Amino acid sequence: MPGRAAGHLVVVDMQRVFADPASGWATPGFAAILDTVSALVAAFDPAVTFTRFVSPARPSGAWREYYRQWPFALQPPDAPLWDVVPELARPGPTVDAPTFGKWGPELAARVGDADLVLAGVSTDCCVLSTALAAADAGTAVRVVADACAGVDATTHRKALDVMELYAPLVRVVSAAELLT
Repeated sequence: MPGRAAGHLVVVDMQRVFADPASGWATPGFAAILDTVSALVAAFDPAVTFTRFVSPARPSGAWREYYRQWPFALQPPDAPLWDVVPELARPGPTVDAPTFGKWGPELAARVGDADLVLAGVSTDCCVLSTALAAADAGTAVRVVADACAGVDATTHRKALDVMELYAPLVRVVSAAELLT
């Protein structure tokens, strides 16, 4: 039943570049969360926004050094590596940003007064950065632990532990809690 879950789901950076095991940016647990993320997308539809990390046309500041380390990623936003994985791709709103955190005016407008529900990758980078910025802006955030994956299990858990320190602004929940 579409739209049965409360809040606005933001699916963070579920892109080919993070799914491909051969990528320098591969997230090892990516495949393991796909079914859970898909179930959340169905439950929250149409209150779903996808985000995509994309490289800037010209890196500036500290990003210059970052892209010296990852030159393969200096590709335009329409490059296939930035595509949302086909298992999740669907028509609908997408917010692109050349930053780890995706919270900003565009995403805030999409979420409105609803709770922000986060799923995606990586827990210890883009999910964390998005959650904390949204909480600072006064938005209630729920991070779906079993619909997120980190660089490894240890950093995934550590990122969840850090976000739990921000309660009651940020709550770590399970998909089962949201889907029942």
